[in-house]
Amino acid sequence: MSKESVNVSELTFEMMEKLRFYLSKLIEQNGSDLHVKTGTTIRGRINGEIVSFSEEILSYPDGLTLAKELLRSRFPELVEKKNIDFTFKLNDEYRFRVNMFFQVEGVSAVFRTIPMVLPTVESLHLPEIINSLCDLSRGLILVTGPTGCGKTTTLASMINRINKTQKKHIITIEDPVEFIYKDELCVVNQRAIGQDAISFSDALRAALREDPDVILVGEMRDLETIETAMHAAETGHLVLSTLHTMDAKETIGRIIGMFPGSEQNRIKMSLSSVLQGVIAQRLVRTVDHGRTAAVEILVKNARIEALILEGREGEIPDAIKEGKDVYKTQTFDQALLALYAESRISREAAIQTSSSRNDITMALDFYDADKSLKEARKEELPEGMKEYDKDIIGLKQ
Repeated sequence: MSKESVNVSELTFEMMEKLRFYLSKLIEQNGSDLHVKTGTTIRGRINGEIVSFSEEILSYPDGLTLAKELLRSRFPELVEKKNIDFTFKLNDEYRFRVNMFFQVEGVSAVFRTIPMVLPTVESLHLPEIINSLCDLSRGLILVTGPTGCGKTTTLASMINRINKTQKKHIITIEDPVEFIYKDELCVVNQRAIGQDAISFSDALRAALREDPDVILVGEMRDLETIETAMHAAETGHLVLSTLHTMDAKETIGRIIGMFPGSEQNRIKMSLSSVLQGVIAQRLVRTVDHGRTAAVEILVKNARIEALILEGREGEIPDAIKEGKDVYKTQTFDQALLALYAESRISREAAIQTSSSRNDITMALDFYDADKSLKEARKEELPEGMKEYDKDIIGLKQ
């Protein structure tokens, strides 16, 4: 394969038209990802499951042609690096984050759906405490979870709120840029790694000289980026970023563990000071065959700060659980139980997604037993008491 630039005049863009058809089909079915792989059929991820969209096999030449039609002058970059990130705009309502790469049978690509309409905390059904985290003027807020759990969408809802409610300068550093923000009350500068910046760490260092109030770092991938982000939070900026960790406890342990042993006490002091919140997400299947986010929320308080400083991360889940009423924190199990109580998810889905199957099973059993008891007592009430005397006999819902 030559590294020479693609001659656009020789392309028919027939493969591009086929791609647009499949992307439209993905959107119609509320899918999240389109999988295009040489040597097999086009497939989409619908409600978490991979389904076939056709019986047509993508040939090796067609895979290369599609890559050339999509990348044009950037095609030699794919040949050289063997993978490339970029965004693709389907229409005024949808864009896609794309990773294209070579595999043993030819070219493959995965297209992740990005709605052009910016999400809000309310539209995502996220806990209201996230709005309060957006109103902070300094510190570090981390959104965590596995790939594909909606971290980028949650961050977008937070940046959207800040943009609509505060007069600040926001800098985003992303790979690639996904959601596009128009200046509202804020000035928003968005930088894409590769196109506008060399690396996360380099762009983050530069951002500190660009009069920012809020800095979004798409991902804290290395030690240098983590340390620079913490320094930015210490010096009076609000820093938002992501990590691929499962919950708040693991997030704190991962950050501290990335540093050499001789540095860990210093990092514990810094992290306990700057960390304002951790939003950990997992997607769970709903009863209507969709998916929703179960969210663990850690909010900084004196107890959390002491646990980080003293290296007692193992006690963090209990601190989160016990802070629900005062600090509006919640564990995954509390989030799952709330979704179950709202009849949005099934008992099986809650158990499957939980951190501890034993703990969530006990909580669900207790909830079901309590609900059954209250319903039984309602039936036993004399007709005239049902609406007036519930509080007297302890049946207030």
